[in-house]
Amino acid sequence: MVKGLMGRLAAGAAVAAMLAPTLACAAQLDPAQGDGGVPAFYQWTEAVPATPGAMLRTEPLPAELVLANAARGVRILYASTNGIDGKTPTPVSGALFLPKGAPPAGGWPLMAWSHGTVGVADVCAPSFAGRSQRDINYLNHWLAQGYAVVASDYQGLGTPGGHPYMASRPAAYSVLDSVRAVQHGDFGLSKEVVIVGQSQGGGAAFATAGYASTYAPELDVRGTVATGTPWVTPRIFQAVTAAGRDKPQATFGYVLLMLYLIRQTDPSFQFADYVSDKAMPAVKLGATGCLQGVEEAVVDDGLTYENSFIKDPTEKLNAVFGLMGYATLAPAAPVFMGTGALDKDVPPPMQQALIRSACAAGARIEAHEYEGLDHSGAVNGSLGDSTPFVKKAFAGETIGGNCADNWATQPAQ
Repeated sequence: MVKGLMGRLAAGAAVAAMLAPTLACAAQLDPAQGDGGVPAFYQWTEAVPATPGAMLRTEPLPAELVLANAARGVRILYASTNGIDGKTPTPVSGALFLPKGAPPAGGWPLMAWSHGTVGVADVCAPSFAGRSQRDINYLNHWLAQGYAVVASDYQGLGTPGGHPYMASRPAAYSVLDSVRAVQHGDFGLSKEVVIVGQSQGGGAAFATAGYASTYAPELDVRGTVATGTPWVTPRIFQAVTAAGRDKPQATFGYVLLMLYLIRQTDPSFQFADYVSDKAMPAVKLGATGCLQGVEEAVVDDGLTYENSFIKDPTEKLNAVFGLMGYATLAPAAPVFMGTGALDKDVPPPMQQALIRSACAAGARIEAHEYEGLDHSGAVNGSLGDSTPFVKKAFAGETIGGNCADNWATQPAQ
């Protein structure tokens, strides 16, 4: 049933008086940042409560978006905190999937899914646009294991306001507040949660694990599963993009989407000052289309780092790479990290650098590399190892990781 939280708050004058100073107005639509094209459900027109994780409203997911192994799919809209400024209440959308059958004593164990790159436009939000077959198979697996799945769209995807693509704190806040929202609801969920993510979502999952102890210390985060996890720094970025700077590669689409993050955080940045005429159509496509369309435009138009810019954006990119870092390299709970040896989207050296540094920082990392698997293949290809990891995590069993065997003796990068 769709519910307006502010209508319920108004019933109690004392509660309203307490919350009134902490309400924020909803963001305005900005088509240049990808806003629009989604149903009214996604636009919260009342003030947004400053209670992170407050559920704003729900509705049943359309039948075609409900996963096969789910007894029920719910579209959710909840209050979170703008991860860019760290204080402004903002609405975030997502979905909840409940397993079939009767919940166990204490409720369904909860997995918080962090999706990979879909784009920056509202119409790319998975709770509206749907999910790839790879992700459908993956989430159906976890549902079959008896885990509920909450899946945030992230700040600015579906909802008004630009999506801060690859920025770690906004994603972490969005994921943590999705957990709060559904655990406070009447969905029969347990208090334990495992964070799971791939690619952009692998970074979001790792970041979520790190921010949990400070932003949402009441949550019982038992562990994290991350595959294809990026660690973007100026030096690593230069190293992994050097080989492809003069030839078209679909992965250059990620860089074009990063320009939207620059635009959100630096008012002086204008596409026209940096982007060539040749690349401008692909860049602008980001405001209305999704990742696949941007990647196809990169290949079809022969775009490279060298021919896409009339002014070098390196300084601007370096400035936002700081937003893509992690609050800590040593989350409190153990972390499973899966890497496809043939990954071209997030090259193994980037993932290995993160693993080595996390191990050196004292994290409990269980790292696996999969020969013959690429970026996408590692998602479901890692299930043979990640499934027992998750089972142990929910059971509260000790997970020491394999840093000592494979990573601790190698220098952090």
